[in-house]
Amino acid sequence: MISENEQKLYDTLEELDISYTRYEHPPVYTVEEAKEYWQVIEGAHSKNLFLRNNKGNRHYLVVLEQSKKADIKDLSAKLVAGKLSFASERRLNEHLGLETGAVSPFGLINDQKKTVTVALDRDLQKKEVVNFHPNVNTATISLSFADFEKFLRHCGNEVIYI
Repeated sequence: MISENEQKLYDTLEELDISYTRYEHPPVYTVEEAKEYWQVIEGAHSKNLFLRNNKGNRHYLVVLEQSKKADIKDLSAKLVAGKLSFASERRLNEHLGLETGAVSPFGLINDQKKTVTVALDRDLQKKEVVNFHPNVNTATISLSFADFEKFLRHCGNEVIYI
């Protein structure tokens, strides 16, 4: 059964005339768990981190190519954000409408105030097809990088390529 949050995404993609392919799989919470199911899904996969600054007044969705190591100190420097740390599940739900394990750039459709800055791995721009959870961790959807950028523009959040 498709959740309301997932359906909201599909409605948005349809409205934007963005085509995608949906793959169902058991719930996954980490890249390592997901790799087993990604074998049949072509394109680039990512790791998605929801971070906050030390004051808790800035939030970042970091989207990295899945094989890269997430160095939070390095990210803090690149984003000129001060000390960064993982945001709580409460903040994740408040800002992106997501639960732990389902962190995805598609959660930006729930960020009505545009408070989350997206830090997007520059290497993903070189990929023809990218894959993300559709706001749940029981599926993955594939779409072209060009359509993903179209989605990001629609959301209107600040995007920084790192």
